[in-house]
Amino acid sequence: MNSQESPISVLQKKREGLIARFLNGDEPFFLERQAEVLDEYFRESFLNSSVGPLIRVDKNPYAIIALGGYGRKEQCLHSDVDVLLLFKKKIPDQAKGLVQEIFYPLWDIGLDVGYATRSLKECSTLASQDFEVLTSLIDARFLCGISSLYSDLKEQLRGKILRRHGRAYLDWLSERNQDRHTKFGDSTYLLEPNIKEGLGGLRDYHTMLWVALTTYDISEPRDLEFFGHLSHDEFQSLCEALTFIRNVRNWLHHLSGRKCDQLYFEYQIRLAQALGFKQENGQQPVEGFLGALHGQMEFVKRQHLMFLGHAVRAKQKSGRKKSPRKAVTAGIEVVRDALDFESPEAILHNPHLLIKIFEMSAVLEKPLRAGASRLVKEFLYLVDEKFQRSRAVIRSFQRILSAPPQTFNVLNGMLNAGMMVALIPEMKGIVNRIQYDEYHVYPVDKHSLRTVQILKELRDASPDTQDAFCAKIFREIRTPEILLWGGLLHDVGKGGDGYDHDDHATRGAQIVRHVFKRMDFADKDIDTISFLVREHLFLIHTATRRDINDEKIVVQCAKRFRDIDRLRMLYLLTVADSMATGPKAWNDWKAALLKELFFKISHILEKGELATPAAAEVVEKKKKEISQCAVSTRGKALEALFDQMSPRYLLYTQSKDILRHIELYHRLGQHSCVLEAKVSSRTNYRTATVCTKDFPGLFSKIAGVFTLNNLNILSAQIYTWGNHIALDIFKVKAPPDTLLEDEMWNKVNRDLRAALEGELDLSTALDQKVLAYQSLQRETPKRPDKVIVDNETSGFFTIIEIYTHDFPGLLYKITNALFRSRLDTRVAMIATKADQVVDVFYVRDFDGQKVENPEQVAAIKKTIKEVLANGANSKPQS
Repeated sequence: MNSQESPISVLQKKREGLIARFLNGDEPFFLERQAEVLDEYFRESFLNSSVGPLIRVDKNPYAIIALGGYGRKEQCLHSDVDVLLLFKKKIPDQAKGLVQEIFYPLWDIGLDVGYATRSLKECSTLASQDFEVLTSLIDARFLCGISSLYSDLKEQLRGKILRRHGRAYLDWLSERNQDRHTKFGDSTYLLEPNIKEGLGGLRDYHTMLWVALTTYDISEPRDLEFFGHLSHDEFQSLCEALTFIRNVRNWLHHLSGRKCDQLYFEYQIRLAQALGFKQENGQQPVEGFLGALHGQMEFVKRQHLMFLGHAVRAKQKSGRKKSPRKAVTAGIEVVRDALDFESPEAILHNPHLLIKIFEMSAVLEKPLRAGASRLVKEFLYLVDEKFQRSRAVIRSFQRILSAPPQTFNVLNGMLNAGMMVALIPEMKGIVNRIQYDEYHVYPVDKHSLRTVQILKELRDASPDTQDAFCAKIFREIRTPEILLWGGLLHDVGKGGDGYDHDDHATRGAQIVRHVFKRMDFADKDIDTISFLVREHLFLIHTATRRDINDEKIVVQCAKRFRDIDRLRMLYLLTVADSMATGPKAWNDWKAALLKELFFKISHILEKGELATPAAAEVVEKKKKEISQCAVSTRGKALEALFDQMSPRYLLYTQSKDILRHIELYHRLGQHSCVLEAKVSSRTNYRTATVCTKDFPGLFSKIAGVFTLNNLNILSAQIYTWGNHIALDIFKVKAPPDTLLEDEMWNKVNRDLRAALEGELDLSTALDQKVLAYQSLQRETPKRPDKVIVDNETSGFFTIIEIYTHDFPGLLYKITNALFRSRLDTRVAMIATKADQVVDVFYVRDFDGQKVENPEQVAAIKKTIKEVLANGANSKPQS
């Protein structure tokens, strides 16, 4: 060091060089190097201290000791610098000056320093009383001063405190672990994981070290392998996982400019670029990065849970007799309430035990011991094609698949041990595969297992639950195991090269044919599984993107099914798949639409006709019911009003709703509009009905007002009576704050009247909302917009499907574009497709005709695409 340079100046220069090398990819050991640079600062400051000589080190020895992550040499870019100034006897008055001289300069250059000044006795007392203090001291590392004082501290921790309080400390660690996991969640299942505190994060590894020190008296991480707690391969894989996660954390600190352990969306794409991930196997770089991160965190989670379970049992049984071993079948036994192999030789003698142990786990509802999972991995080379084709193996797999859902997932254990992919190699491509959108919560492999789990929960649902209907359907299926196979592999087409989200179902159907031919399934069963995989999105897409009151659409749907059994299976798979995808994929509204579609198709398959009798009979029956109940309008006046109602309105609207609409019509009078909102605590959607005088562009204005008030529209039915009265019926998501829902609907009513009376400039109001939205917008890879004009599906309407990315005012801008294209919207459906929204409109031109002229179709597409291209910055024309 230059004699004129202060230790803090040297530290600054070294850190700047270290950070520059890290950003250039030339410093693979940044965490250790940063800790070492700090070590040098403390040693130089200690040597050159002006206060230090005033403290009689011969009378009261002292030392500077690194704690926590700094003590472990895991010093990320913005990690705290935790230090202990330890004195053998009482703390002298000069200690304050020493703190100011050595620690304060670190604050001045922007480092977060956490320090404590204590005597040896105070440390010992506090560590006995407060396990947080004990934990920080366990990671202590000597920096400078009197080293024997550090040795005394470590001796007291190991020989005195941990020996006396070891069992209580383990209980505390276990409880804290559970609380931490509850708070931060399972990182391997989260879109924005906490890579330090979540399950599978770095803190799980630290807990392993603290438990290992307490239980096995290890002194270095490497001792986990040396003393046989982890195999050589496991320890190497753990080191690789930790290196990757630490590197991600360090980059996260750099990108956020602060200590940050939550992998927020705004950093994910830039992190993938920084770490050098490229587009491959049909995945965006960010999807490859997140898949790798989830895989490494899954490994840490698995090792953490297995190690802790084994260590806690070891501590509990210390001093006791050897645990009894009870055989459950040849080669497999129960040891302390968990399953294990009798010996490695038993597996070599009978390889079928590799799947049999999972079958027994499902039957006995007991997990595998850590050693058993390790042996499964080590003997996976025995799973060859002959093993995959074995009828006994397939029967075992099928029993596991059909076993009741449990608190632990046996299929997940098979996946983690590698057995799932060994048996079905085609699943390799979906392991830890991430779909980068806000729609899919889980990686594809976890989603597939969750789908099976939900199918079994639906099967076993009690009669008094909301899933009783699904349980009833499940009991009517002839071969329920075929449905479970379909659930397991419904997304297998998303793996490997050539993946296309729009075609993954077709690709998956081809893959499962190969899988089950290899397993020698019957042709009819292969056909059914292939059908389930190919069509697993068909029902939900039809229910949410088409008008299921259109008889032609329902008849077309029925033609896709060979028999009612396939419909039942596909319905249940659709429900489970949607529930397993995430909260944005399933809600009460979608459940109601899907069930209604199921009933209509099943009636055609069973009786060859729709459930409703002839349209004319339905309308006449409704008129009689309304005439008997109507209060405000009777006799000829009511008949005259019936004449104003369209046949479609009378056919598809329930009698009680028509009665309500008549009341709204009478309330309208000279008002610009009447709004009625049906609120129910039992559903997560609302029905909002607007009665007003019809005019071109009305639907667009209503949509704009709803957007302005944060109401997400799910669907809309637009009816116009012959007297130019419009009845627009909307399904909208329930607001997050239901306590103030009445006030919210009052504001919607005021805004709607103001917009219809020309007192509210919707375009300006929505533009202000968009500005606020853009500051919070998540950075994601954008799929291209797509506009489809369909004149075949419906006999009465042109259907326009628009695939795009959502932003406030989108529906308003699209419906405004449709109005400018001289189109009248009659039905609107708002659905989702991965990271896009799918807006579907049933339209006719202003003359009441379908839009079939090619030039007009091209002009409509052009107008809509211009709106989408401008995105949130586009401004509708009036």
